[in-house]
Amino acid sequence: MKRCTVQAVAEAVNRLAPKKLAEEWDNPGLLIGDPTAEVKKIFICLDVLDDKISRAIELGAQLIVAHHPLIFRPIKNVRFDLPLGKKIERLIKNNLAVFAAHTNLDSALGGVNDVLAKKIGLVDVKMFGEEEISMGRIGRLETPMTAEDFARHVKKVLDADNVRLICAGDFMISKVGVCGGAGADFIQRAKFFGAQAFVTGDVKYHEAQAAVENKIHVIDAGHFATEFPIVHELAEYLRGELKDFDVEIIEDTAAKDFFATI
Repeated sequence: MKRCTVQAVAEAVNRLAPKKLAEEWDNPGLLIGDPTAEVKKIFICLDVLDDKISRAIELGAQLIVAHHPLIFRPIKNVRFDLPLGKKIERLIKNNLAVFAAHTNLDSALGGVNDVLAKKIGLVDVKMFGEEEISMGRIGRLETPMTAEDFARHVKKVLDADNVRLICAGDFMISKVGVCGGAGADFIQRAKFFGAQAFVTGDVKYHEAQAAVENKIHVIDAGHFATEFPIVHELAEYLRGELKDFDVEIIEDTAAKDFFATI
């Protein structure tokens, strides 16, 4: 078996989600660590939270691969008494590297939005219009549904604590747009390409109002539930890509949404 390094893992992730696909404001890539460092265990998660760092340390991992970047905006200090600085301190002290694939993984073929479309059961999934690459996806349901039934279906397949249905009228759903995370900016584009419904998270009041006015149902299943399925798929992808390397890949199965329904 070949020796695995942080760089080898980074190259494998970049084959799936090239960094050029990332939005200009994003910060994917190697955020902490040495590219030449040896990796025996990799922990895959959505967010680099304190408990995920603890889990990676407990497992004896040398690398965390996350969807959301730990360092998102430029920082002017690393204070160990503040949450971000405390995480950075623990990571460095425990020789834990951190790599993130964010909006590049959202847009990538086989990435967040293809996985979301597959979980929902969409077929004939495509980019928006004639775009070579786009953040969102559009596909169709094999059996049309009412808005209420589709909302219940999304809640079930994503194992979401709750979903919010923005019902835009009394019409059936057969064509659906999706964008995991905070994708409300794509609702109008999905409507333009014929979608009767759109699945995303983090929808605001006036975005909901606009959806009703444009006669497109929206199912807000939350940021977490629409993105968490990528953790398993990314782990499976890396198991295949790194099969010739001496490395173990462990995925996070314990993560929970920050929001709970009371």
